[in-house]
Amino acid sequence: MSLVPYFAGPLADRIGRKWLLLCSSTLFIIGYIILMLGTVVWVLLAARLITGFGTGFTMTTAPIYVAEISTDNVRGATGSLLNLFVVSGILYVYVIGPFVSYQMLQWCCLAVPIVFTVCYFFMPESPYYLVSKNRKDDALKSLQFLRGQSLSGVQQEMSAIEQFLKESKATKGTPMDLFKFPGNRKALLITTGLLMFQQLSGIVAVQFNAQSIFANAGSSLDPAVASIIVGTVQVGSSIVIPLIADRVGRRIILLTSSSIMAVALAALGTFFFIKLNSGNVDNILWLPITALVVHNILFCIGFGSLPWAILGEMIAPHLKYIASPIATSMCYLAGFVAIFVYPFLDAMGTHYVFWIFGGFCVLAFFFSFFIVIETRGLSLQQIQNKLHAKKI
Repeated sequence: MSLVPYFAGPLADRIGRKWLLLCSSTLFIIGYIILMLGTVVWVLLAARLITGFGTGFTMTTAPIYVAEISTDNVRGATGSLLNLFVVSGILYVYVIGPFVSYQMLQWCCLAVPIVFTVCYFFMPESPYYLVSKNRKDDALKSLQFLRGQSLSGVQQEMSAIEQFLKESKATKGTPMDLFKFPGNRKALLITTGLLMFQQLSGIVAVQFNAQSIFANAGSSLDPAVASIIVGTVQVGSSIVIPLIADRVGRRIILLTSSSIMAVALAALGTFFFIKLNSGNVDNILWLPITALVVHNILFCIGFGSLPWAILGEMIAPHLKYIASPIATSMCYLAGFVAIFVYPFLDAMGTHYVFWIFGGFCVLAFFFSFFIVIETRGLSLQQIQNKLHAKKI
């Protein structure tokens, strides 16, 4: 799936953000139908490959689309909604999976892209994309729909979009442009770094191994119930970030998120270290679920949500189809590495797993402190000016 974004970027630039997202939804529908009907391994693997393409297309294109249709004062909130729906989908499966048959679970999953396709079909294309394709009339209609205003009410924003894209097109977007100009290099470094730290914060290992973690910890809670609790906490905390992203600022949220996640993972690692060496953890059986809940809350508030919002707003429009696939594919690669190495680290000692991921959270803190720039309340043009050290 880490290669899919390299197809998604050019396709989003060629056929549009809206139609690529609808194509992604179609891939999910096809994949889940095959999963229901398939009876042999290779068919199931093919279905997972198809849904993997759908995921790659969606996670590359959705942040771009959301950033381009949002107003400056709420872009952080709308961009962070992506993680809310991701964790809602995880909770959806956590709640349903243990209690229904395999076939019924596929039916439940199939319903989601069907509902999305029907609802999203009536949404407009990104006005930035339409202007870039010289479809000014369609762009005006899109803005009127999105802003709920008359033609005269969107003329000023339309002029700003046209001027922004005119300046962006002055330099044709090529892969070399990402590395030729310091501002573009910094944008790629920030977005790629944040998305990689997102996956290396331990969240992927926790999500994919939640039940086994609780079982290994000796918690008195049923592992399935514990997973549902963690999933519920993720959804609840993901609701918080849209309310504060455009009030508090991106950097302070990222710094808070990474530092507390590091503490939570250090505590979780210490629990398993004590369990391995003394075996007497009866007095701290509450620690695993407490640490994981704290970790999940701070992940969803910070590194789970904001990197996607920052990806959508920080890359220059003429470079999005080049840079976004790079950042997204590195995100998936980091997630794959986290999942792949988990069993080997766990075999060495479960405490090593959480201490190592906690170490990455410490690195994420310093990355956010020294590298990430604040974008709260800035227009897309102002963000580019800041990256290129121009006066805002």
